Amino acid sequence: MATYVLVHGGFVGGWYWDEVRPRLEKAGHTVDVVPQLPSSGPDPAARGDLAGDVEVVRQHVESADEPVVLVGHSYSGMILTELADHPDVAHGVYIAAAWPARGASLLDMLGTLPPLAWVEPGEDGTLQPVDDVGLLHEWLCADVDRERAESLLRRARPQSIASFATPSSAPERMHPVTYVICEDDATLPIEAQEAMAAAADHVERLPSSHAPMFSMPGRLAEVLGRIR
Repeated sequence: MATYVLVHGGFVGGWYWDEVRPRLEKAGHTVDVVPQLPSSGPDPAARGDLAGDVEVVRQHVESADEPVVLVGHSYSGMILTELADHPDVAHGVYIAAAWPARGASLLDMLGTLPPLAWVEPGEDGTLQPVDDVGLLHEWLCADVDRERAESLLRRARPQSIASFATPSSAPERMHPVTYVICEDDATLPIEAQEAMAAAADHVERLPSSHAPMFSMPGRLAEVLGRIR
């Protein structure tokens, strides 16, 4: 059995893992879900940068009783990369997640990809999901039933630009990494995922959109459950 720390991506919260967590726990694993990263928290005045998010996740990692499997989706791959040398991380898992080179920010990485039609800049130092749930559905989870997807996507909130603009320190990695490629991802093209996954020790594939925790939580939990 393993201990997992699950980290949500940008624009959302720990509720993103609501269908994965119980499946891992039913299999006998210990699961700690990071409830909310500061960069996408409800208080606009408290939204910080990547460093603030890393500190929150570091506390979860260090509070575990044993070395953890640290799992990050999308933006939170930036956080996993910052903790690549942490002695309490036994294995890192990137799920359709950013895996930056040293000195690169997420904005740098996105600059090499097609524009994200579902994100727009706000006037308060944030990036915001567009007010078009249909478009969000198309880009993030087209393989999820539309009605169910809308109830989830309406919970999205702004993300601080600072968190996307912070360059990665990318310390030398001290643990193995698995990269989970989402093959039907409209947000992070499969070519970009393949390029990042080339540096992983192990690669898994799911025929999913950007959000397999919604579209195939059982299969995702099975993939995670094999990792130690």
